[in-house]
Amino acid sequence: MSSALKIYALFIGSALLMFGGGLQGLLLSVRGAEENFPLFALGLIGTGWSVGFVTGSITVPMLVKRVGHIRAFSIMAAIGTITILLNLLWIDAIGWIVLRAFSGFCFAGAAMIVESWLNEVADNRSRGTIFSIYVTINMTASTLGQLAISVSGTAGYIPFVIGAISFICAVLPSALTSTPQPRPIASAKLDVWLLYKTSPLAVIAAFACGMANGTFGTLAPVFGYARGLEPSHIVYMFVTTSVLGAIAQIPFGRLSDRMDRRIIIIALSSIAAVVGLVMVLSNPTEGLLLYVLFGLYGFAANPLYAIAVAHANDFAKEGEFGRVAGGMLLILGTGLAVGPLLASWVMGVISPVGLFIVTASFHGALAVTAFLRMRIRPVRDARGKVRFRSLDAENPISPGTVTLDPRSEDAPDFVAPITPQPPAEAPPPDASPGPASAEPEADPDTDADASADTPKPQGI
Repeated sequence: MSSALKIYALFIGSALLMFGGGLQGLLLSVRGAEENFPLFALGLIGTGWSVGFVTGSITVPMLVKRVGHIRAFSIMAAIGTITILLNLLWIDAIGWIVLRAFSGFCFAGAAMIVESWLNEVADNRSRGTIFSIYVTINMTASTLGQLAISVSGTAGYIPFVIGAISFICAVLPSALTSTPQPRPIASAKLDVWLLYKTSPLAVIAAFACGMANGTFGTLAPVFGYARGLEPSHIVYMFVTTSVLGAIAQIPFGRLSDRMDRRIIIIALSSIAAVVGLVMVLSNPTEGLLLYVLFGLYGFAANPLYAIAVAHANDFAKEGEFGRVAGGMLLILGTGLAVGPLLASWVMGVISPVGLFIVTASFHGALAVTAFLRMRIRPVRDARGKVRFRSLDAENPISPGTVTLDPRSEDAPDFVAPITPQPPAEAPPPDASPGPASAEPEADPDTDADASADTPKPQGI
């Protein structure tokens, strides 16, 4: 019962974090457009968040080792709360770029601490279930945070205050728990060269997903605002994208377990590229077509990163999951940082619909690369595959997520229960004495004491 309570408390803390993060990300994009921030500055806001998140993923473990998980988490939540309130008090393009980097840094640290704690609670029998629930809760809470904008609107101070309340309330579950703090965070090693040797396609896929997702997540709200949509309609389009993207994860992931994953990557990236081209050619305004295209985009684009991670690990050697996943994180983070900059420039030169020129280009390049790799490298049969796990490349994925993943070699080994051994049979009474070199018979009392002091094996 106590373990369940610990898990529920951490899930609540993570949900509050993701609620505030989903609200803040959409709020800053729409409110920035309403404040007439330049397109390039809006792109830099997304880049600042990605740079801050990657920096936090690397440096926050050192803070945790110094002050512990609970204090470090409280620091992250407090600074995150201050940051979103400063977004309200200091409405300036440059100020928001700087503050967004701090927000990404704090969010990375808070997410890593929650994930590290969950990793401590889980064992190898429950790790897969906990990991799946954790990813589902993150997706749901982030979507609800975006949906809250439709109620609060983007004008005034109310949405900023709601986000601040959500961030600071995330402290309560860890602050109220009486359980010991977990072991120090084990960061995933960032090894891009190993990733490239393992799967060149994985490098292309991680970068393409980062470029497309960073572009879409940061500047699609700006596209909606340029089309004259109300903030509530922009929210509903994003919710449609997120919900359909979450729904598509499991069926396409399980399908990729049963066939060549590259076929699934080709199909999904081609659909996402076609959606981008249709957006560019039709340039739709408010209406059913816009919702359908946004939904199809999320349905096709969201599962790609998780399938690419699984494909990379199909060809990784035993014990390399953490290093390969760490390389994927670094490439993904680079794309998330660069994508909004490139797309903001294209949107400024062409028109707001230029956003989808960028997404269609990178998804199309990914489809072509996967097709060419199929002609070079043979398919890996089902016996050599790792099991697919859902991931969301639009929401934060920290090294703590890699450790929590049941496929990771950093996950603590499960200690098997001790199987009692039957007692040795006593020799028959008429047995002949052993050779002279045999050990003398041990005193029963002395032997019992010695066996009590001898540590028992803990299983393999």
